[in-house]
Amino acid sequence: MRPLHKRLLYGAIGLVVAGLIIWPKLDFGGEAEAGPARGAGNARPLNVTAYVAEPAPMTERIRSTGSLLPDESVDLAAETSGRVTNIYFREGSRVSKGQLLLKINDAELQAQQERLRTRITLAETRENRQRKLLEIGGVSQDEYDGALGELNVLRSELDLVGAQIEKTEVRAPFGGVIGLRYVSEGAFVSPQTRIASLQALRSMKLEFSVPERYAGQIEAGTNVRFTVAGSDGRYEGTVYAVEPRVELDTRTLLIRARVANASGQLLPGAFADVDVIVGEVDEALPVPAISVISELGGRRVWIIENGVATPRNVQTGIRTEQAVQITGGIAPGDSVITTG
Repeated sequence: MRPLHKRLLYGAIGLVVAGLIIWPKLDFGGEAEAGPARGAGNARPLNVTAYVAEPAPMTERIRSTGSLLPDESVDLAAETSGRVTNIYFREGSRVSKGQLLLKINDAELQAQQERLRTRITLAETRENRQRKLLEIGGVSQDEYDGALGELNVLRSELDLVGAQIEKTEVRAPFGGVIGLRYVSEGAFVSPQTRIASLQALRSMKLEFSVPERYAGQIEAGTNVRFTVAGSDGRYEGTVYAVEPRVELDTRTLLIRARVANASGQLLPGAFADVDVIVGEVDEALPVPAISVISELGGRRVWIIENGVATPRNVQTGIRTEQAVQITGGIAPGDSVITTG
């Protein structure tokens, strides 16, 4: 093809492309009414999506995360140092309150106790004899008081040895499940030696936090629901205590709920997804949350009124992830614009 013909061909292609780009933007006087005019009276209708507001029940929830804690928990340790002579529990077993779990050698204390009992028997005999003599004037009051004082001192020493013997016994402070054992018979233990852990698991504590704005909506008696990893079940609990201050670092409020655990399925330390109901309305007027516009002066929605989009200032109540309760500004049956 000759160079002149090429130039003519490329020029024609360029004109066609430019025409295709410019043509839609040209405004011809004869089609003004069909175009999207700026005036309010002759604007082209817009396609919108609307939601018809109807009464329905609503529930406001708070979703949080928390941890399960035992109702009671303690690391068992001896009150005195010594060598372990007997262990009376099995790892992972259930024990009752006051049950003897471990015994430390108390041979010397037992010998002291027996000696004191013998001395007390002799002192009681002497005190009884001196009392009879005092009644007939055979001894002075001072002599009798000396015998009585010696008897009382020996009795106090016996009580002291008995208390020391009790310290050689480790007993369960409450009923629960005992954990792994960290000592063996024959081992020397001290008050710093960890023997085992004991946890009360028939009832559990669920600890979680909520944003501070909900401080006035959660109180003792509030019901909570939660799930834990590794279980398909849903569990329930009741709030029994609320921390009376807000955490400065997180601006959250720490809460504890009590959870029944008779089956033993729940374990301390488990991670929990918590769901708290803070508000319920049987006859609410919910609208999609996307339709509520927050402004400086309040909130508003747009409704369809006689085919025209009309703004309405509204008052709101409880809120969920998808909907907002309207407490004033619109009526049941109003079509609230959601998109467009």
